[in-house]
Amino acid sequence: MNRIPPLLLYALLFSLNCIGQADFADKLNQPIRELPNASPASVGMNDDSIKNLIQLINTNPPNDFRGMVVIKDNKLVVEKYFNTYWRATVLDIRSAGKGVTSLLLGIALDKGLVRNIEQSIYDFFPGPKYLSPANDGHRDIKIRNLLSMSSGLSADDRDENSPGMMTNWITRADWVDFATTLPMIFKPGEKYVYNDVCPMLIGAIIEQASGQKLADFARENLFSPLGITEFYWYTAPNGHTVPMGNLYISTLDFAKIGLLVLNKGRWQGVKVVSENWVSEMVKERFDISKLDPFASGYGYFWFRGSKDINGRKIDYYYASGNGGNLCLVVPSENMVVSLTSSAYGQGYAHYRSLNIFAYLLKSLVK
Repeated sequence: MNRIPPLLLYALLFSLNCIGQADFADKLNQPIRELPNASPASVGMNDDSIKNLIQLINTNPPNDFRGMVVIKDNKLVVEKYFNTYWRATVLDIRSAGKGVTSLLLGIALDKGLVRNIEQSIYDFFPGPKYLSPANDGHRDIKIRNLLSMSSGLSADDRDENSPGMMTNWITRADWVDFATTLPMIFKPGEKYVYNDVCPMLIGAIIEQASGQKLADFARENLFSPLGITEFYWYTAPNGHTVPMGNLYISTLDFAKIGLLVLNKGRWQGVKVVSENWVSEMVKERFDISKLDPFASGYGYFWFRGSKDINGRKIDYYYASGNGGNLCLVVPSENMVVSLTSSAYGQGYAHYRSLNIFAYLLKSLVK
């Protein structure tokens, strides 16, 4: 694992020195009607601490941190970009795209395209178009098992020797058929194993049920209602949108996704996805504290965590992608933080982003 740059790590963990009044004016970032601007101080954050944090990011290498957006009390209070990036720049948020896929499944449920998450996944993959499952045990896989990474299929993206490792199927034309022929190694729902096969199958279910590419379904039902117009979601040569990642959006639009979750599925008072689904999506399904150095629990493609800040335990949930790309939702503070970074494959990436997040929490004035 790559070492965390010591100066930045220690500064983010321990420094809260005030160095002057923050000035957040930026001619490139014009006001947004649905997200009124406000100063950090007006929502209970220390202006000088935020300015100090921005200076630390600007002056400490490596220069691969890209964006930081904070929305609090439904107001845009911090919007800062680094190393040539700006508001309009889209970035691959990698596996944080899984969190978006989970929201899209909720929308498919709302529309009646999917009856419920207790359905067998094979309700959506009929023959002769798709191969029959390798054995009857495969038919016991429910949609909810895919969402919680507990399908029982032999797929583990943290094990290079796993048959279901993404590199074994990403270039194939028949993703679903590949998954149905994977061996079962435990009963569905028995345990959590992180992999890309599960979200791939969720995306395939949405595409099969809607008759649309996932990217088109997302544009129509999620992105357009949120005013997200600039995005790119990689489509594989087989014509399928990649539902487990490779979604390129801006840091600000990433934060909008978090704000939708914070507001229980509503955007500007209008329902985009049901409140019940958002509650189910972020509920802990597995304790993964012994498996993941950053998270305490896992829901439906969303992680859960907590931090002890100034003597208080603050709980949050988040979408997470390689490189330190995080969208963090803090209900107790009515707060969303989106952080983007291109430190793909670097061991320090998540440490740095979560240290920045902790710094932001420490700036809250209590």
